[in-house]
Amino acid sequence: MLRIKSISVFQYRNYGQSSWDFDARLTGIAGRNGTGKTNLLEAVYFCCFTKGYFAGADAQLVQKGAQGMRIAAQFEKNGEPYEVTALIRENGKKEFRVNGALCERMADHIGQLPAVVVAPDDVEIIIAGSEERRRFIDALFSQIDRDYLLQLMTYNRLLLQRNSLLKQQAETGRRQPDLLEVLDSQISEPATVVYQKRKQYLHWLLGRAADRYQAISGEQYRPELVYETSLDQSPPSTLLQQSRERDWQAQRTTLGIHRDDIGIYLDGGPFRQLASQGQRKSLLFALKMSAFDLLKTHKGFAPILLLDDVFEKLDEGRMQNLLQETCIENGGQVLLTDTHPERIKKSLDRLSVNYRLITL
Repeated sequence: MLRIKSISVFQYRNYGQSSWDFDARLTGIAGRNGTGKTNLLEAVYFCCFTKGYFAGADAQLVQKGAQGMRIAAQFEKNGEPYEVTALIRENGKKEFRVNGALCERMADHIGQLPAVVVAPDDVEIIIAGSEERRRFIDALFSQIDRDYLLQLMTYNRLLLQRNSLLKQQAETGRRQPDLLEVLDSQISEPATVVYQKRKQYLHWLLGRAADRYQAISGEQYRPELVYETSLDQSPPSTLLQQSRERDWQAQRTTLGIHRDDIGIYLDGGPFRQLASQGQRKSLLFALKMSAFDLLKTHKGFAPILLLDDVFEKLDEGRMQNLLQETCIENGGQVLLTDTHPERIKKSLDRLSVNYRLITL
């Protein structure tokens, strides 16, 4: 079982100094736009992932005009206390402590406090480019598989080195294939591991999402969700060798797992072009709840679910079904925001479960 019990912030976003208790399984956070509802959810997310969900950089989490910020949260995990303290110091350095002990590497904390976020802009996962979908699956798989995260970090580091070398050789006009050979041999192993793990996890995730889409949308047909990767044709070493001339011309690595995607199709055509807004919303929630299922399966307990303004995205019946499943049936903790306190109260009263309503 995983629960967040309380959180306090100092010089964070629009908050000077504030604290909140989460003494119920279900917490509604109500307030007008600009009062800090989403910021509160992001503070919880930051404690789980060591970075923000909505902010592009750590510096954006610091209150305007302030020097540094602090977040402290008390969790309970499998009956034991789990305390997180996160700081961004005056010099911009980030510091994370768990139960008082300093995290030497942020990666060591990822997956300890699994969470799933659903926010209005998440529809970009469906309609935007492949980067958004890779970000989604990488954040998810990194929570269930530490080796996946470490291999992905290694791959990304080597990819930067390879791209830098390609650019340097283009600028000098001197091609040095021997140097590329060294990098290619180093990058092949992490690429293979990430590819194999993505293939395994996506087989489960995408099948589950297609089933959930049918249940959420009420439609008879299923969208086609497929893992698209160049590694299905050849191993990394072969791909890098075959694309070397093109890479030299482009001054970057044109093939590899950094170009992987989830292909989404409807009636044989691109989903993003053919689907209605309602179908896009249904698929987004299907993917997010399948992520919830995957985390619960691998962790043995439900992740924390953070829902930001989802009342604007789901009709009343589907919202009730979502809360019933995540909170009641799976025993998970849910924090949700809305601009209308009476709408949250009406929805939560129907669940016949203790809840807390925070009004900002």
